[in-house]
Amino acid sequence: MASSGTTGKLEVDVEIKASPEQFHDMFTNKPHHVHHTCNDKIQGCDLLDGEWGKVGTIIHWNYVHDGKAKKAKEVIEAVDPDKNMITFRVIEGDLMEEYKTFLLTIQVSPKSEGTGSVVHWTLEYERLHDGIDHPETMLQFVKDVSEDIDAHLTKPN
Repeated sequence: MASSGTTGKLEVDVEIKASPEQFHDMFTNKPHHVHHTCNDKIQGCDLLDGEWGKVGTIIHWNYVHDGKAKKAKEVIEAVDPDKNMITFRVIEGDLMEEYKTFLLTIQVSPKSEGTGSVVHWTLEYERLHDGIDHPETMLQFVKDVSEDIDAHLTKPN
């Protein structure tokens, strides 16, 4: 659930068939391939500065959210390969029109039973004012993107 006031935190878990390492690798080392898995949602990802998967790297995303073409410039704030975790901080783009800060953390863990993984998304943000909605539609967006990536990673050759 969203927090009160202008700051908030939303979380969602998505069960996938791919391994934690496969999914983490897609966002950490191959985000420029994400649009191949869900081009109706992600149109592209470009490396602006740094190296894929490294803290401080700046990435530019073109995506469609709520039926509108949008852009986001993000910096990789944290990477933990042992936990299959990466955190992006949005520094420019459409989200910054409504949010003072916006962080997305993706952590992938093995399922406790059976095969596959659980992708845990955390969205942490500060809205510019109380009239701005909490970004609940982003939860469905990241869930849909996760499922599309999983389908790509687990499809038979």
